[in-house]
Amino acid sequence: MSSVRERSEIDEAYKWDLQSVFADDEAWAEAYEAVDGRIDELRAYEGRATESPETLLELLQLREEVFRELARVGAYARLRSAEDTRNQEYQAMSAKASSLRSTASSAISYLQPELQSLTEEAVAEFLEAEPALAAYDHYLDDVLRMKPHTRSTAVEEVLADLSEVTDAPSEIYSMLTNADMSYGVVEDPDGEDVEITQANFTKLQTNPDRAFRKRVHETFYDEWENVRNTVGTSLEKAVREHVTSAEIRSYDSAREAALDGSNVPVEVYDTLVDTVDDNLDVLHRHAELKRAALGVDTLESHDLYMSLTGDQGPDVEYEQAVEWVIEAVAPLGEAYQERMADGLESRWVDVYENRGKRSGAFSSGTYDTQPFIMMNYQDDVASMYTLAHELGHSMHSELAGDAQPWHDASYEIFVAEIASTVNETLLTRHLLETVEDPELRTHVLDEYLERFRSTLFRQTMFAAFEQAIHERVADGEALTPDVLDELYVDLKSDYYEPAALTGGIEREWERIPHFYYNFYVYQYATGISAAAAIVERVLEEGDSAAADYREMLAAGGSDYPLAVVELAGIDMSSPAPIESAVEVYDGYLDEVAALLELE
Repeated sequence: MSSVRERSEIDEAYKWDLQSVFADDEAWAEAYEAVDGRIDELRAYEGRATESPETLLELLQLREEVFRELARVGAYARLRSAEDTRNQEYQAMSAKASSLRSTASSAISYLQPELQSLTEEAVAEFLEAEPALAAYDHYLDDVLRMKPHTRSTAVEEVLADLSEVTDAPSEIYSMLTNADMSYGVVEDPDGEDVEITQANFTKLQTNPDRAFRKRVHETFYDEWENVRNTVGTSLEKAVREHVTSAEIRSYDSAREAALDGSNVPVEVYDTLVDTVDDNLDVLHRHAELKRAALGVDTLESHDLYMSLTGDQGPDVEYEQAVEWVIEAVAPLGEAYQERMADGLESRWVDVYENRGKRSGAFSSGTYDTQPFIMMNYQDDVASMYTLAHELGHSMHSELAGDAQPWHDASYEIFVAEIASTVNETLLTRHLLETVEDPELRTHVLDEYLERFRSTLFRQTMFAAFEQAIHERVADGEALTPDVLDELYVDLKSDYYEPAALTGGIEREWERIPHFYYNFYVYQYATGISAAAAIVERVLEEGDSAAADYREMLAAGGSDYPLAVVELAGIDMSSPAPIESAVEVYDGYLDEVAALLELE
């Protein structure tokens, strides 16, 4: 039986280096106690934050010291927890770190209301009297613009205290799906038993044996059927929290509240959904090409992940993927390329799946640590692309951390998803230009098309679903598992019109953790749209466009997202980048259709 290894069976070279954060758990505990002891220092400034420019500067500097250390403490515990979600000790450490951050947030919850008591003229006088405050200009502007949506100090303190409770649906969902659930065992075409996991499900759906794919699909979604009431309730409570929080802060909708956190107008969201909806015929073309490539009368749900080539493609071992990804980013400059290579040598990446490990992939870290990338590498083309994607995030953090002070280094997801997909796009261009193996070239082309499909179209479909379920709760209507199934399958039917939706696909919403992230997913789609445009500029204009892009990365959170993206020459308030991305997608469909003689 094919099974997942225990973490102890994986070579240290393929694990991230958390000792670079804390030497051991005892050092973590000491740091935890030390920062815990400083929280009262934050409380001591309550009522005094704006008594003088000097006092405000002292408080902002203290806030930085405390929260930088809290971030380090939290990162170590969270990453240890992700290594094996069954480990109760690390789950407890992660919970303690989260609780401590919540306590610190509560202790300084007075800061924003007190700052908002100042007029713009008063803030200008503070900046003139204390030049060091100029470094906080964007931070202060951001705080003041949120004044209409900030409650009293007492209410803000209560809301900060409740953060652990309001995060509960997401945390419960994570524990259920990563630690407690199993997803079944199926017999593969060779007669061997294969355990289905969240990490390998998509890869199993690319197996050329259609009957096997169907067994995997039905078995997997049967397991989700068994927990649909639990998952449905957790999602409903998460959505209700989003809606209630928006009402408390005097927003018209949860969507407006979520986007206003990064000062992105809701029109950007609407433009994305409307523009993609107007171009679904291109997605339908991809589905028809897939049906033709597979030689089936009707495309079914278990066929949607299949390669246009009809097979799983060549293996790509991790070391080869590293080499190709490093080569691919050469257009971004030698310094960028060398920094990435050094990071991979320094064990940024936790490479392989192990039992209990959190599913999926992410890039994490803090201002004072190296980046950390969690993967569940599967020795395939898709995993290579995931590596490129997460390295984009990590390099973004590195460049922003170099260029910006702590309070301006953290960037918004809206910008982050551009960095990740620029790397994917460059990888595609590099491999199509340099690799001669026709099988690999075909699979690279197919992989990029799949990523376009799943990032631009699928994530926009998710965004439309997210909007629909939030609107339903805001209107006082029920959000039961049956309703969630119906809303989801209606959208899926529109997006994948040529396919027959089978095998429990109406329950797919259950397996998407991003629905707990409060209008997060649309940024994947805007990100790939901007990335396509940026890469075109870099390849056409060379060093000057690459420098503009690096400037965008280095800007971090020093300005609002739309302004930061404009540094790279892209206007995301316009439908133009989205329409351009669709054209790129359609062009690659032309290329693969000709290559495989499908039209």
